[in-house]
Amino acid sequence: MRPRVQYRNGQRLPLDGVTARLSVNPRARRLSIRIDARAGEAVLIAPSERKLGEAVAFARTKADWMRERLAERPRGAPLEPGAVIDLFGRPTRLVATGGAGAARLTEDESGPVIASGGEGEAYARRVENLFKRVARETLQARTDVHLRALGQQPVKLSIADPKSRWGSCSPHNRSIRYSWRVIMAPPAVIDYLAAHEVAHLVHANHSPAYWSVVQRLVGDHRPFRKWLRDHGQALHAVGR
Repeated sequence: MRPRVQYRNGQRLPLDGVTARLSVNPRARRLSIRIDARAGEAVLIAPSERKLGEAVAFARTKADWMRERLAERPRGAPLEPGAVIDLFGRPTRLVATGGAGAARLTEDESGPVIASGGEGEAYARRVENLFKRVARETLQARTDVHLRALGQQPVKLSIADPKSRWGSCSPHNRSIRYSWRVIMAPPAVIDYLAAHEVAHLVHANHSPAYWSVVQRLVGDHRPFRKWLRDHGQALHAVGR
């Protein structure tokens, strides 16, 4: 009899041409597979470590599906001269200025332009820093609007680049963290994200009461959520 293979939470293994990561989620009610487009791997989810072997066996029956889904993921869009990257949902051209100057946002007859010095990684870093600065200014402004609407006190705001989440709120220390990448989305989607996180100061869950607060702030939130689901992978691919 062949010895039983012991699998571990967090383990990665090759699976019929796909890199698979094992994940234990005690709240999961069944075995499932999630495609992590950013990491380029499939995530096999089981409710317990004891069930990981069953998750692997299940995934082997879905190998073709996993390969197809990973092949469909957006390719990285490098931050380099000549690229066109959305900012506030508007196509924005990246151009080089020579020298080592910081990136700046301008506009000409053809639309918005980001001009920056530097070469290679230095150029990309300057452009990304500009996106982060614009994200902080914009999200701070929209956060403040929604805080006032709910009669909430100011919060500590930070900008980061989380793996998959667009934002997070910690009511206990009154802090909100946003992904800078949402600044590439249309303004209404950016505003929705700010409302989404501020509403967690009132309800730290996703209950009907929570969603009623979001609706009070931005109206029908479903189109904005759908936009992030449909376009999120492409935004996470930018600069990678």
